[in-house]
Amino acid sequence: MRARNALFLLGMAVLAALVFAQSPRQDELPSAPSAVQQQSKPQAPPPPPQTAPAPEQPASQATPETSQPPTTPPAEQPATESPKSEPPKANQKTPNPNTAEETTAPTIFRTVNEVNVVFTVTDKRGRYVKDLKKHDFKVLDDTRPADEIRSFRSETDLPLQVGLLIDASNSVRDRFKFEQESAIEFLNQTVRPKYDKAFVVGFDATPELTQDFTDNTEFLSRGVRALRPGGGTALYDAIYYACRDKLLKGPQQSGPVRRAIILLSDGDDNQSHVSREEAIDMAQRAEVIVYTISTNIIGSRNKGDKILERIANASGGVPFFPFQITDVANAFAEIQDELRSQYALSYKPADLKADGRYHSIEILAQNHKNLRVRSRRGYYAPAQ
Repeated sequence: MRARNALFLLGMAVLAALVFAQSPRQDELPSAPSAVQQQSKPQAPPPPPQTAPAPEQPASQATPETSQPPTTPPAEQPATESPKSEPPKANQKTPNPNTAEETTAPTIFRTVNEVNVVFTVTDKRGRYVKDLKKHDFKVLDDTRPADEIRSFRSETDLPLQVGLLIDASNSVRDRFKFEQESAIEFLNQTVRPKYDKAFVVGFDATPELTQDFTDNTEFLSRGVRALRPGGGTALYDAIYYACRDKLLKGPQQSGPVRRAIILLSDGDDNQSHVSREEAIDMAQRAEVIVYTISTNIIGSRNKGDKILERIANASGGVPFFPFQITDVANAFAEIQDELRSQYALSYKPADLKADGRYHSIEILAQNHKNLRVRSRRGYYAPAQ
């Protein structure tokens, strides 16, 4: 019995010694990396599964020791910030008085309240008077005195934009050659290189541009010689086309320019789509002076001559009625002289409304007897 108890006590002592020996080894396991790796290899998954869930983990759960550089690259940060860069576009759509006025310049519409007029003054003998001043004139707009003459100048040397319109219908065939040569001489004497510009239009049933705007008199001469008579007469269409499509949209000038049409025709029209008054209206809107030279040499004025006179007078030009074909050249010479002997002024009407209405113009030479002032008869107010 004693032997059995002794053996039991001996066994218990051995067991206690074994337990005591193992306890410090377990305490040392966490500090042995090799032991950790050896124990984790059979159970731990390969590295890729460890990195895959990393983006889903909040950054706050990663410790400095275990976290690697974030798998979401820095490029994703702008992507998360991109919605913050969109608000400028949204702000443009959303009313924001502080930003809208700074980023977008407002469009300003200004109503023109001045009227420009070119005119000539002659004495009782028809000679040009070129030495008058601003105070020598009074302007009536619809019979009411203008509020103010804002500018005045004697325009003896303005750049010219001239349209030469030549009737090339069958009715002028017998005198067409001489008219061509007279027109060429006029262009050679009038158009100054690098200063004036002209174009040539021939018309029968339709207008034909044979030479566009140029200061080259040789090109202009070729344009005149290229015309061939034949067909009907679309006189009003030719004036309308030259004013609207050429002179109104002509070459841009840095300063004021004088626009004029020289029209050679017998005045008969049988093909136009626009009326005589529509052609006159377009000349007035384009601020074009029309000089007409009649090709009728029968010795008396007919219906065509009256039409030419109406067109010239309404635009502020002069109608010429040569008695013989050789006088056509003299008419061109007089036109050239007048283009260098004109005045120009701008004035503010007493009551100009944007109603598109026609207003009459009358310019009077004050304190000067026997002087005649010639200008266009009126203008159209701007329309809203």
